[in-house]
Amino acid sequence: MSFLRRRPRLETERLTLRLPQHSDYRGWAALREASRDFLSPWDPVWAADALSRKAFTNRVYWAARAEAAGTAVPLLLVRRADEALIGGVTLDNIRRGPAQAGTLGYWVGAPHARKGYMREALEALVHYAFTDLDLSRLEAGCLPENTASRGVLEKVGFKYEGVAQSYLQINGRWRNHVLYANLRADRRGRTDAG
Repeated sequence: MSFLRRRPRLETERLTLRLPQHSDYRGWAALREASRDFLSPWDPVWAADALSRKAFTNRVYWAARAEAAGTAVPLLLVRRADEALIGGVTLDNIRRGPAQAGTLGYWVGAPHARKGYMREALEALVHYAFTDLDLSRLEAGCLPENTASRGVLEKVGFKYEGVAQSYLQINGRWRNHVLYANLRADRRGRTDAG
């Protein structure tokens, strides 16, 4: 008897979270282009071909390989009401063994910001990570001034842990990041920054 493992497909009140497909290219590229100014203060510098079909095709293949290997769960956010692609979340750098941890990254298109979509998506992915993937710790980082990102992390149970100096190159500069973590069995209480 052969066993076919089911690909992750998470459902929230308004969204379906699923792996990217080749047919998502036009919607993804259009949303990223329309949101470039909104996203660029928080992103690494985009490659010249970042929105090309070839780059997206590579992304689709990477997503399938990484998910199958258990090293990442890269999902697109699709609004069920109209099948619009509105953003993405990735649980990456999944580490097994004693760590049982992974790192979250996420983005939402400018027209869909501040509507609670990312909170829905992150709640679903956190639940999936702790229950289906049996992870123990989820980590995320963002720029200190990104109050929207910090807020959504805190709303879904992440707690502030500190600052990583020169953590990532964002918009062409090495930037400090505030680090957050969500633990499956968290007994720490509040750990707000001073």
